[in-house]
Amino acid sequence: MIRVGFKRRKNAQQIYHWINSIQGIAMHFHILVGTTSGNTEYLAEEVARQLNEEGHTTTLHDQPDITEVATQNAKWIACIATHGAGEYADSIFPFMQTLDEQNTDLSTVQYALIGIGDSSYDTFNQAGHDAQNLFTRLGARKLCEPLMIDMLTEIDPEGVAIAWLDQWSDQRAL
Repeated sequence: MIRVGFKRRKNAQQIYHWINSIQGIAMHFHILVGTTSGNTEYLAEEVARQLNEEGHTTTLHDQPDITEVATQNAKWIACIATHGAGEYADSIFPFMQTLDEQNTDLSTVQYALIGIGDSSYDTFNQAGHDAQNLFTRLGARKLCEPLMIDMLTEIDPEGVAIAWLDQWSDQRAL
């Protein structure tokens, strides 16, 4: 096994990103939004903006519908707020329920997850954890470790999400 030092690894990542940018390699992401108050939708819009700036395309689903969201060979970024006593937010509840009830095959779906919650509740980010468990049970593959944002302590959730996205982009280059 060859070990690459930090500087070489960082340079390799930069070269990889540069090659991808000149080759025009772009991906399409479906951004699924689970929100009740609209804060998560704003965060999802910022994630979409960042991906678009990187040359990718996005479709923002502010009320995801199983008939409109690709479930074959798709890449999803799910931005899901926990509502009430640990439930899915209003805008995504029907979608998640349909996935579960229809036992939808997600074996060709890759996903990343941003959970939004408030740690003053004992159900902190429960909807995010439930979504991850459901996606995994239905066969979807995780693109990266989920980001769980605590709205009680985080003053810039969009900034945290963009930093996570940048870190995830670097990991894709490895």
